[in-house]
Amino acid sequence: MDRSVTPPPIRRIVIGNEPTTVEPPPPGATPTNGGAAPAAPFVGMKRRRGASTGGQERMRTERLTVSYGAKAAVKEVDLPIRQGEVLALIGPSGCGKTTLLRTLNRLTELTPTASWSGRITLDNEDVDRLEVTQLRRRVSMVFQQPNPFPMSIADNVGYALREQGAKRPKRAELEPQVIDALRRAGLYDEVAQNLDHPALRLSGGQQQRLCIARALAAGPEVLLLDEPTSALDPRSSTVIEELLATLKQEVAVVIVTHNLQQAYRVADHVAFMYLGDLVEYAPVDRMFGAPRQQRTKDYVGGAFG
Repeated sequence: MDRSVTPPPIRRIVIGNEPTTVEPPPPGATPTNGGAAPAAPFVGMKRRRGASTGGQERMRTERLTVSYGAKAAVKEVDLPIRQGEVLALIGPSGCGKTTLLRTLNRLTELTPTASWSGRITLDNEDVDRLEVTQLRRRVSMVFQQPNPFPMSIADNVGYALREQGAKRPKRAELEPQVIDALRRAGLYDEVAQNLDHPALRLSGGQQQRLCIARALAAGPEVLLLDEPTSALDPRSSTVIEELLATLKQEVAVVIVTHNLQQAYRVADHVAFMYLGDLVEYAPVDRMFGAPRQQRTKDYVGGAFG
């Protein structure tokens, strides 16, 4: 039996002209669009940043070091935090992002082994000179998992307002402020007819926006968000990302995210952390298009995570 195999036919593509060869740009060359070209995973990605106003500096860290016992989790970090911008903290797990975020309003002090040194200022005033409750009203935190209180939607937002005054105002007196906070968080139109309903009946994305509304009700100058969309579906994540582009005009926003695409979409400046060190801080286009440090290049390029 003839066991020979007939090779498949050869297909040839005929072109009319010789292809044009384009030389790659030399290292460090500036793209013709005047800004750093994004890396391949980010090309064509829709941004939700809105205009960056480059506004007033609200907070700053200077040589901030945070330790748990003898182990330093954050090492001598210098960072500015400005109103009109979203600052994204990126880096692999355990690099110090959340520790840095929690230290900005002294939440790390709730951990018995934690200590910090260096300087953190809020409107040029040392945060360690502020009464801690006052600080946390001015620098509000939204956590990874939505944590609405087991009460009505309106009372969740009103709680933050009641805690501010010496007298406990009645619900009717708080209603305009509650509605305003819900509007600013992009939630009011969805719950306007259900303000008396339990907050725990809301969807996960709505619960997270309720938590943002509760934080905004206190009138903060800085809003801290620790992976606020990691537990949410893509649609809810999109709503919150679009919300940040609006909120940054009112408050300085700092977000911790493991999602590099999200950082590219929402941030104006990005800080890359690795093993407690601030490796690089840069405008988002440069961070994802022409980072200066090799570790940054490797991380945004997907070499490790």
